[in-house]
Amino acid sequence: MSGTLYLFPVHLSDSPLENVLPEYNRQLLLPIRQFIVEDVRTARRFLKASDKSFDIDACTFHTLNKYTTAEQIAGYLNALKAGQDMGLLSEAGCPAIADPGADIVRIAQEKGYKVVPLVGPSSILLALMGSGFNGQRFAFEGYLPVEKEDRLKAIRRLETRSYNEDMTQIFIETPYRNEKMLEDLMSTLRPQTRICVAFDLTGPEESILSKTAASWKKSPMELTKKPCIFLIYKA
Repeated sequence: MSGTLYLFPVHLSDSPLENVLPEYNRQLLLPIRQFIVEDVRTARRFLKASDKSFDIDACTFHTLNKYTTAEQIAGYLNALKAGQDMGLLSEAGCPAIADPGADIVRIAQEKGYKVVPLVGPSSILLALMGSGFNGQRFAFEGYLPVEKEDRLKAIRRLETRSYNEDMTQIFIETPYRNEKMLEDLMSTLRPQTRICVAFDLTGPEESILSKTAASWKKSPMELTKKPCIFLIYKA
């Protein structure tokens, strides 16, 4: 019989793992020695945090990033064919959600291997849950354009979609550009449009704030180097 591909969520912050990940995940993780990861160093740290006695040296790590070819990805799943279980780890949060792991899952599905997603923190869903915005209709847009003119066009497009389709719009930014993103949102959106900024989710400084664009202008906040999720929704 072929092995199972387990999708293991990874913690978002430095909070203890037991605060955000079920013990069931750890029990499934401990016997696995074949892993597909974005970064071997962070994967090793996660495994050691899961259990200090984890035999890291007995593990095989397959790196998955923007440079990984389709041929390499397909080859990574040979262990499943040989009957070994494998673990897919994201850098943070849930594998295959805003994450290159989706390519692995697609190939596993095409080849008929069993795929088991496990419970864990998703910054996208946590931010939506805490925003007070529409949780029935929402869209995750990933990163908005870096060039200012294109970014402002994207912001206006998302706002229009929010009003026309009654849909929450969710997106992220590189931490060092967070404050610039908030500035662009405040200056571009209608005064009554609501903005939610969620940062350090599950961490000691966790904050989820939802205010109108006009209210944000009166009380902007320090966001440099903090992992953030941005959401906008109609008035």
